[in-house]
Amino acid sequence: MGFYERRVLPYLINCACGSAPIMKQRQKLVPRATGTVLEIGIGTGLNLPFYDASRVERLIGLDPSEKSWDLAAKRASHLDFDVEFIGLPGEQIPLADASVDTVVVTFSLCTIPDPVAALAGIGRVLRPGGELLFCEHGKAPDEGVCRWQDRLNPLWKTLAGGCHLNRDIPALLSDAGFATQAMESMYLPGTPRFAGFNVWGSARFAGRH
Repeated sequence: MGFYERRVLPYLINCACGSAPIMKQRQKLVPRATGTVLEIGIGTGLNLPFYDASRVERLIGLDPSEKSWDLAAKRASHLDFDVEFIGLPGEQIPLADASVDTVVVTFSLCTIPDPVAALAGIGRVLRPGGELLFCEHGKAPDEGVCRWQDRLNPLWKTLAGGCHLNRDIPALLSDAGFATQAMESMYLPGTPRFAGFNVWGSARFAGRH
């Protein structure tokens, strides 16, 4: 990992993923987390202010960037529940089977190198009846926007730390054995359409197809 990825990119991502439209989406979703919570791609901790301390017993944050966690730790210090950071990527969840009640993943499935492996791990660690809360940008439903996503994706990945513009999030969830409980979508206001198609909701693990 070079200087740009270690020292510059965490700050750029913190800024981009902390925009007003994105923070509003986080606020819709994160307060629903309950019990023992695993957040995949906790990054700089932008979700931390939105967890409901009356519902969360413990939060485990997984992220390969320790520099991002340096920023997240400041936000975590104000919380009324325990937060543990694990410096591993989303494909390597070092938790026991059926050990968490809620998994939160926001604007991370776009970047995880192997989202299929990450979702398999999420299904493994969720308890029966546990819930995956997701909020992601990805493949747009409009053909013209999709074409631009495909064209821009190679350059975008390089500049944005591996982020993909064109991942089909609903298809990834379904293929990984998740049954969507509720899902909404829209283009985020004030965001370029090629990067702004947002899907969010909840899903339960029903098993591999």
